[in-house]
Amino acid sequence: MKYTFNLQLTSNPKTKPDPSTLKFGKVFTDHMFAMEYSTGKGWHDGRIVPYGPIELEPSSSVLHYSQQMFEGLKAYRTADGRILLFRPYKNAARVNETNERMCIPQLDEELFVESIKALVSVDKDWIPTTPGTSLYIRPFIFANENFVGVAPAKKFNYIIICSPVGPYYDTPGGGLLAASIYVEEEYVRAAAGGTGYAKVGGNYAGAMKAQEKAAKLGCDQVLWLDAAQHSYVEEIGTSNAFFMIGNEVITAPLLGTILPGVTRASVIELLQKWGVNVVERRLAIADVLKAHEDGSLKEIFSTGTAAVISPVGKLQFRDTEFIIGNGGVGELSQKLYSEIYGLQTGRIEDYMNWTVEI
Repeated sequence: MKYTFNLQLTSNPKTKPDPSTLKFGKVFTDHMFAMEYSTGKGWHDGRIVPYGPIELEPSSSVLHYSQQMFEGLKAYRTADGRILLFRPYKNAARVNETNERMCIPQLDEELFVESIKALVSVDKDWIPTTPGTSLYIRPFIFANENFVGVAPAKKFNYIIICSPVGPYYDTPGGGLLAASIYVEEEYVRAAAGGTGYAKVGGNYAGAMKAQEKAAKLGCDQVLWLDAAQHSYVEEIGTSNAFFMIGNEVITAPLLGTILPGVTRASVIELLQKWGVNVVERRLAIADVLKAHEDGSLKEIFSTGTAAVISPVGKLQFRDTEFIIGNGGVGELSQKLYSEIYGLQTGRIEDYMNWTVEI
């Protein structure tokens, strides 16, 4: 089904930032997409309007019970001027997995992708072209019923905003930089039966305390362990984690506490295509440390939309620091980053059929 949306262009366009000064999520484009849901009417009145404040009453249900979700993906400008989205239908499927968990109405996958295409087309001049830059796209849905009661809302808002972003790492040309990771044993990110697999704000708010703790210890991010035994590795920060031990690449299985990342799926599919032995299984932190001791731990890296691949150069467990590999960017991490970023930006022909052109 082809969707059409009303368009109201801004009468006061913003000055676009210098691409060399771009940070993540600080600057926003001229327009946003907006749509509402109400019981009996469904999703309706999709439109593109000037970027601006959202008016909420103090009794709006999202402010009290956090019934909301969000997504994140990017648009890239290729060298020949095309605009590419990276696997947006994977995000669309994940939207509805999250919505089901959060008692939010389902959103047609075509509507999700078409609304993104429409907004990016209007604000296409905001897509930066400097290497390492892109247009970050943030769709989100929140309950907006004026009712202070613990029950699924009957009204929702669906909004998309966009932000031109620079390279994730502050390195020449946006190259990779190895991170230091703190193994968190006190706090947990998710538990079985919870919302760990859903992309909801509460997961991130609840993780900030551990991130703050890691920063005080001089680490960039947190390695989360399972909630039940505090023994098995799960995610790194807000990203999926991978461990290369011997000739095997291991990542935690999707058992309800792990976010089904789009980049995670892409890494697994690429490794399989390359003939690398990649497995989804539980991995104890004790076995990671043992592999470091016997020399079989070759690399650790995480995957996500913002950075694509984040290599780990140092792991801190309690009071001991463990250098991973040579402390820098591992060979597999670099190969995966170069391949995925190349596909995203059109530098490499899309032999995986992953990109969608606008």
